[in-house]
Amino acid sequence: MRGQSRLDSFGTILAGVAHRLGFESKLFEARLRRQWPDIVGEPIATHTRPDQIRFKKLHVYVHNSVWLQQLTFLKPVLLEKVNGMAGDQLVTEIVLRIGEFSAERRVNAPAATVKEPPSQPSAELLREATLHTQGIQDPALREQLAAVMAQALSVTPPDSRRAP
Repeated sequence: MRGQSRLDSFGTILAGVAHRLGFESKLFEARLRRQWPDIVGEPIATHTRPDQIRFKKLHVYVHNSVWLQQLTFLKPVLLEKVNGMAGDQLVTEIVLRIGEFSAERRVNAPAATVKEPPSQPSAELLREATLHTQGIQDPALREQLAAVMAQALSVTPPDSRRAP
């Protein structure tokens, strides 16, 4: 029978090195940013962004004062969720600040769904749109505007359209 292996997994070694070098909180910050919507939920994640952990305090940017007030009441729940993800008590307090979100905020957002190309408008809609654009002098502009209007009318439900 074979005994227990004395080799450690690569993850265990990296975790030990990160702990010894003090990178544990920085690695956790990166993971926190990446998984923020899963931790706090999409409604809160769209109005907040975790910034950094300093002295066991998680600093979070909030979109405006309304969200800051609301999240003040949710601090204990958020703290529990964050530490639950960490598997340890890495954060003892959450500090909320109103701040701007940079372009990198939505890097991990789900990719937009690919929409099918719009269907071609009917000849009737094209005629209706052409009637509305008759006053435009430039023929290319008139044709383009009529096509855009007909396309817009084709996606609008028929019962919400008004007669010309």
